Amino acid sequence: MKDKLNLFFSENNFDLKEPHSGHLERFERKLNRSNKKLKTSWKWLSVAASVVLILGFWLGSNHQKRQLDLADISPKMEEVQNYFVATINQEIKTLELNRSLDTEKIIENALDELDELEDSYKVFVQDLTKNGNQRRIIAAMIKNYQRRLDILERTLKQIDKIKNTNNPNNEIYL
Repeated sequence: MKDKLNLFFSENNFDLKEPHSGHLERFERKLNRSNKKLKTSWKWLSVAASVVLILGFWLGSNHQKRQLDLADISPKMEEVQNYFVATINQEIKTLELNRSLDTEKIIENALDELDELEDSYKVFVQDLTKNGNQRRIIAAMIKNYQRRLDILERTLKQIDKIKNTNNPNNEIYL
């Protein structure tokens, strides 16, 4: 092992001279100057990046197109939408309270139909946003809400029939 080290040092020429006087001071001055330059450039870069980010967020929020809904048309339409949404939510809660093994399939079918109508409603919202306040779109949106209520009422009637047929108190003995 010693031979390999001796051989390595003997084959390579290393500079063993001492640096000129004042070398350490010159080196420290250059090091301090370069640190100051780096700090100031990073500060400006961070300020510029912040400005770009703020500008980007501002432009993005201003150019983002807001979707219109039935409630945005007029105060009366807002009342209509609030009525339908509240009634539909109440009916769905009633459905969920009546969920059982006998009614599971009926409730799931009704909820699937409601999901399809919700997807249609989203298309109407996009049309309303794109085309503006058009009567046919507004009428279609209201009809969509009415169909949802019809589905829920029909389903609740079916559940009542199932409950009445399963209720032993309604049996007639001969």
